[in-house]
Amino acid sequence: MSQTHPLDGILVIDFTHVLAGPACAYYLGLLGAEVIKVESSWKGDAIRHRGGTDANAAANAMSTSYLAQGAGKSSLALDLESEDGLATLHDLLAQADVLVENHLPQTMKRLGLDEDTLAARHPHLIHCAMTGYGRGGPQENAPAYDVNIQASCGLMDATGTKESGPIRTGAPVLDYGTAMAASFAISAALVERAKTGRGNFVDVSMLETGLSLMSSTVTDYLYTGNAPQRRGNLANSRSPGAGSFPCKEGVISLGVNEEAHFKELAAAMGRLDWLKDERFSENAARKAHASELTDEITRGLAAKTAHEWEPILQEAGVPSARLRSLPEALASDQVQTRGFVQTTDDGVQVPTLPFRLGGAKAYTPTRAAPRLGADNDAIKNRLKR
Repeated sequence: MSQTHPLDGILVIDFTHVLAGPACAYYLGLLGAEVIKVESSWKGDAIRHRGGTDANAAANAMSTSYLAQGAGKSSLALDLESEDGLATLHDLLAQADVLVENHLPQTMKRLGLDEDTLAARHPHLIHCAMTGYGRGGPQENAPAYDVNIQASCGLMDATGTKESGPIRTGAPVLDYGTAMAASFAISAALVERAKTGRGNFVDVSMLETGLSLMSSTVTDYLYTGNAPQRRGNLANSRSPGAGSFPCKEGVISLGVNEEAHFKELAAAMGRLDWLKDERFSENAARKAHASELTDEITRGLAAKTAHEWEPILQEAGVPSARLRSLPEALASDQVQTRGFVQTTDDGVQVPTLPFRLGGAKAYTPTRAAPRLGADNDAIKNRLKR
């Protein structure tokens, strides 16, 4: 099927650093936007020099954390503390459709790049500002990384077990969640500009992104007053058949939340007698005898490996999945078939978008992640024309 690039013709200036901001611009580029990454001439994006497990790549300013969302962009190195550097940036903004940045408001104000100044000078521009806490409030200028926001929003406190204490998620989910939220907001702003002809200011908060990712938990607390408790691998549904269970080898995750799911589980495991057992025949009874049902399920699953159980349970209609490592997940037939991992023209494998439009194939970056200032001459020559 043909590829569709809905953002073809859109010029994005990527004045971001680390993970969330660069990822947002990367996603826009995958959808067809031209992305010019503006970096400091003396160092570039700080993430070039750290992150990932390959020390040599980081030492060469091409860390794997940078490569993860650096592809498909041009790199322009500027000294924004100089008049010439700022003038060049404003020349670019005059042509651009979108500015994505994730600097502190006070930093943007000092550079004369705050939202009010840019709106007056470039009224067509969609200015997306991504910060830890959003505009307004006492923490407006507080610096923040993913780990800080996981702590701040309650996600870390809700993760783990009573014995373990709070645990950060194993990946920077708040960075990438914020990147997705910003991309969504920018797309909405582009639709609005097509109607009004005017740009807009997009204020994206990592803290509020974290709270949004916990929406059902937030609503439950606001409605009941019950703060979330660490439940380990038990599902939030609190259904006795939902959670992680050991098998003969490996672990299987079950999401048995509905009556139909329990019947399908009983059939798949050869335990139709559960449906006649007074302890398990109805949902209320299963909750009252949750520990007994958990023991029964655990004993039954011990007969086979998680690898064997997964197709049996999924084909029976039971929401289930075996516990996989990241290497196993990436090597799975499902991920391979969908083409989620794409290869840039320098042979680096990177994640692409988690959705397809109109049956399009997986989106592929147009070029490899650039070295610092790789496109200075080409971009400055373009501005002279």
